[in-house]
Amino acid sequence: MDFEKFLSLLRELERHRVDYVLIGGIALNLHGLVRATEDIDLFVRPDESNIECLRQALRAVWVDPDIEQITAADLAGEYPTVRYGPPGEEFVIDLLSRLGSAFQFADVEAETVDIEGVRVRLATPATLYRMKRDTVRPIDRADAVALREKFNLQDE
Repeated sequence: MDFEKFLSLLRELERHRVDYVLIGGIALNLHGLVRATEDIDLFVRPDESNIECLRQALRAVWVDPDIEQITAADLAGEYPTVRYGPPGEEFVIDLLSRLGSAFQFADVEAETVDIEGVRVRLATPATLYRMKRDTVRPIDRADAVALREKFNLQDE
């Protein structure tokens, strides 16, 4: 993944005041657990004003009319995930507003970290653990074990 492009996205999310939390493989990496990933997973607040800020941030990085197809209605709907593939990039951005009935945006605990001068809202290790421990994907279960061991996390 192009780190400079990723950093540009984070910078624009901050500049446009997008209410988001970084989750997934990149979040694991930022917590010191090395994991290969080819996507950026963002948990976003699915109201119209926040999604407009998100579209503005994306437009600041990429010139792509498909950005307009990202809507709050989709993210607040029955299938609350939008996969956006920026033009010319080898990664995708997964935008989520909930994970089934287990997690909604308000349930995601985050901390703010600095990455090369950019403030980033990052899911806490405990939140990532709770998101991954009961999934069916083997990679998520392995992530949960690694999180539990590194951060001495306990089941609730």
